[in-house]
Amino acid sequence: MPHLIIADDNPRDRSFLLEVLTRYVPVVVANGQEALDACAADSEPWIVTDIQMPGLNGVELARHLWARQPAARLLFWSQHSDETYVRAMSKTVPPETVYGYVLKNNSAETIARAARAVFEEDQCWIDPQVRRVQARTLRAHDALTDAEYEVLIDIALGLTDNTIAERRYLSRRGVQNRLHTLYAKLGAHDEVAGRRAGGEVLNVRTRAVAIALQRGLVNAFELEREQRLLDAWFTAK
Repeated sequence: MPHLIIADDNPRDRSFLLEVLTRYVPVVVANGQEALDACAADSEPWIVTDIQMPGLNGVELARHLWARQPAARLLFWSQHSDETYVRAMSKTVPPETVYGYVLKNNSAETIARAARAVFEEDQCWIDPQVRRVQARTLRAHDALTDAEYEVLIDIALGLTDNTIAERRYLSRRGVQNRLHTLYAKLGAHDEVAGRRAGGEVLNVRTRAVAIALQRGLVNAFELEREQRLLDAWFTAK
C-alpha cells in the first residue's frame, strides 16, 4: 500500500487525520510544496490535502501534481464548500480522475469512508453539500462564465471600469456588458430595483459583491491571492 501524504498547516487537523486514517502509512507535511516534494518519486501518490494553506494551496498542489503525475489520487478535505473552490477544482481535475472532497465537519467514520473510496475502491467521493454547489455551477441561468468571474473579482478588488478594461484588454463598453450580465445572474439588478421602488437605494456594484460573498463565489482567502496577482500587474505596467 502506498504511503499516504497528509498536507495541512493546522497541527490539530493533522493529528485528527492520523487518528482516523490508521490503516495507511502516513507522511505528514504542512503545505502544498512539501507535499509535492514528498511524493516526487511515486508514480501514483495518495494525498489528503487541505485547500487553504500558505504558499501552495490545495488546488494549486493538485494542478501541479496532476500535470506531472496524472495517476495521483487526492482527497481534498476542507471546512469550506465555497463555490470559488468548486469552480477552481472543475478546471483542475483531469477527465476520468479519481478524487474526493470531504468537509471537515464530518464524522471520523465518514472521512475514513471517503478515503477508502478514493484510495482503495477507485471511486470518486464528493460530499453531499459540495455536490449541491457543483449542481449550481452547472445551471446555465446562474452559473458564471470565466469572463464574468474575472470581472466579479475585479470589482471585489475595487477596480474602476477603465482599469478593468485595461487589465482585461476590453473596451469600456465590453466591461459594462460583462457587468450587466454578472448583475443579472446574481440577481443584483432585481434587488436594487425592488429597493428603489420602496424608497431605498442600493449600489448595484457593491450589492453584487455582497451576494457573491454570501454565495461563496469569492472569499477572503482567494481575494488575498487575487490581490497579489493585481499587485504584480500594477508593478509590470
